[in-house]
Amino acid sequence: MFRFENHIFYYAFALIPLCIGIYIWYTLRIRRKLKKLGDPALIKQLIPNVSRAKRNTRFILWTLGLTLLILGLCNLQSGTKTQNVKREGADIIVCLDVSNSMLAQDLSPNRLERAKFALEKMIDKLEGDRLGLVVFAGDAYVQLPITTDYSAAKLFLESINTRIVPTQGTNITAAINKAMESFGKDEGKNKSIVIITDGEDHEEDAITAAKEAADKNIMINTIGVGSESGVPIPHVVDGVVSGYKKDKQGNTIVTKLNSDMLKKIAAEANGVYVQATNSDVGLDAIITKIGELDKKQMEEKMYTDYEDQFQWFLGAALLFIFIESMLSERVSRIWKKLNVFKHA
Repeated sequence: MFRFENHIFYYAFALIPLCIGIYIWYTLRIRRKLKKLGDPALIKQLIPNVSRAKRNTRFILWTLGLTLLILGLCNLQSGTKTQNVKREGADIIVCLDVSNSMLAQDLSPNRLERAKFALEKMIDKLEGDRLGLVVFAGDAYVQLPITTDYSAAKLFLESINTRIVPTQGTNITAAINKAMESFGKDEGKNKSIVIITDGEDHEEDAITAAKEAADKNIMINTIGVGSESGVPIPHVVDGVVSGYKKDKQGNTIVTKLNSDMLKKIAAEANGVYVQATNSDVGLDAIITKIGELDKKQMEEKMYTDYEDQFQWFLGAALLFIFIESMLSERVSRIWKKLNVFKHA
């Protein structure tokens, strides 16, 4: 089992493409200046001792050194000791709507990002519960199998967007069925599905699926995101709104919260319905409701001791940087001899 201790240093990896970009810009700038001086072949004869290959090698070594240095600062740790840990908690699977209508901006910055932010806060409040993630639009997919690894849950949550599901739509039935499958065959009243959506599913099959969940002692709680008055769906390109989606007749498509559908689903499966706002998404009420479930005692092996491995990365980084500093950009005698044999 491996983990990084200092996540804050992840941001330092942004330096790598920045340095590569600066080096490419600098190299091209030098080439343009040399071309202005005269014929490139003649200039190469005037400065025969300068090796472009060695210059590139030095930069590669320096970049590798910087990369390893950042990895060392992140401090990779390896698990060395496992222990059986007993937990009491519920099994929770969150079904998150990722259809295009979730880009509507009646919640800030939009419905989907607001839901993801709230879910991250919810994960911080979990203690002993197992969590899974299902994303759905026209179909449903397991994004994260049920787990107690909350760090992994946050990592998977960050990667969720409206492009993650190829088929558009709002198929709540598929989401409920996929969530029920993900619980496995364990019996007991310790399971809950949390559906976060604008509810634009006009099929009654979702109500039937909720009844099936209730028969299996699975509670379904629903959170409605959006406004019942309706707002247009933005067309987003590279993070910028370039217009609004239109139907085949050229009319602007308006997305409305279908709270009646979500209330029925929650009522059928002994859960609660909450409507999200900018100030409160409603997850506190959901967590309180889930707290009423019977808690299941779970035993699992967890790593309790970790050993630091940063020294290997720092050592390799210093080695690469040392080699880079000792390497000259001048053409060596050996390289000259090799060129002589090559042209002989």
